[in-house]
Amino acid sequence: MILNFSQFNFESSLNEGLDAMGFEKPTPIQEQAIPAILEGKDLIACAQTGTGKTAAFILPVLNKIAQSGSTGLDTLILAPTRELAIQIDQQIQGFAYFVGVSSIPVYGGGDGLVWEQQKRALESGAEIIVATPGRLIALLAGGKIKLDNLKHLVLDEADRMLDMGFMDDILTIVNYLPKDRQTVLFSATMPPKIRQFSKQLLKEPEEISLALGKTAEGVTQSAYLAYDSQKEELVKHILNQKDYEAVIIFAGTKEKVKSLYKSLKKHFQVEAFHSDLEQVEREKIMSNFKNRSLKILIGTDIISRGIDVVGIELVINFDTPSDPEDYVHRVGRTARADSKGAAITFVNDKDQYKFKRIESLIGLEIEKIPLPEGFENGPSYKEGSGGYSKNKGKNKPKFDKKKNFKKEVPKRENQSSAKGSETSMPRRENNKAANSDSKSSLPQRENIPNPKEHIPSPKKKSKFGSRSNVIDNTDNS
Repeated sequence: MILNFSQFNFESSLNEGLDAMGFEKPTPIQEQAIPAILEGKDLIACAQTGTGKTAAFILPVLNKIAQSGSTGLDTLILAPTRELAIQIDQQIQGFAYFVGVSSIPVYGGGDGLVWEQQKRALESGAEIIVATPGRLIALLAGGKIKLDNLKHLVLDEADRMLDMGFMDDILTIVNYLPKDRQTVLFSATMPPKIRQFSKQLLKEPEEISLALGKTAEGVTQSAYLAYDSQKEELVKHILNQKDYEAVIIFAGTKEKVKSLYKSLKKHFQVEAFHSDLEQVEREKIMSNFKNRSLKILIGTDIISRGIDVVGIELVINFDTPSDPEDYVHRVGRTARADSKGAAITFVNDKDQYKFKRIESLIGLEIEKIPLPEGFENGPSYKEGSGGYSKNKGKNKPKFDKKKNFKKEVPKRENQSSAKGSETSMPRRENNKAANSDSKSSLPQRENIPNPKEHIPSPKKKSKFGSRSNVIDNTDNS
């Protein structure tokens, strides 16, 4: 067991940087991945966001570059989004300051000035490139970059890249690389498609898989059962309970992000983060959020894997994630670096089966807390798999009195069987025969009405005083 970073025998300059940055004990993924990468082995590692996986591949690569003393392009790191590419590059710069290694992020979405800056940086030379696949292919096709002498290829968030349709782009990029290289693949999940894909890139890789689907111990998780119409007011109520320094609200679509932003900006310091923003706007918002000049950020899952901000106090899932693993990534934004945090999920009446899948993945029953005082009742929680009740009929919601349902049946004789009916239905004490039109007769039983004549039953009372399958033909709702 590795107790501290000094046991990795890094170069003294890198150890100095780790000490200056306050790194003491490696995380489990760092403990297992760093030795494998230092030994030059190909590696496929499954580790979720917030486990320290970025440092797990950055540190051994920087150490190998520092040991060799080589200059020129040494390592290519591919990431699915520009936000993640920028985040990785910022971490590299923090460590690389002590070892004299340079890096450059390469991503699309910027203006012409950004494009020119990237090309000049590549021409001047950098040991590490962090790139999104699309922009890198454009540079390769234009002959602006050569990867002939590359020694390391790192794919971060490989599952996300495949989900975003980057498989062909990655294979195209690999064709520009030397076959004699070290390849490291990190993925938050390990579906069969990732394993098949890895066979095309890696040679006899070592495998690491850590606690997939488990949320950090420092996260307090809870849920509100709320209808969609209650969610906006519920968010406002939560945000008014405390002066939070850092909150992320996840919504299912960018349309919901925009709508919620319009509602909240009247009361709180908040910004919306979505794909319709220009890159400059997105970088400004993220910078403000990191330095705490912005306290509340609303976005889609585009930011669940693309930011690394320590000290996020609260994550609100405005919509229940469709993919349970997305829940893990969202919640992983808080309680990072052994800190504490809270995650609250809104579960409407239609999304309970999604929430049960989340609980199954993380191996934890999340507390369902009552809606605050002043809110009308939300949907009732249906126990059992798929969100459906195992005990049908026991947990049915109460009738709404506004729909004219009554608990007791009037005992007056000649009560009308329905509102506005022109005929009355007298009580019968002993129905001795079935309806004459019936093909069969009923045995004579005391106080049991003919089922074809909707007579009130003393056992199950309703508006009509009849059986549960009586249909109200007068409902005007």
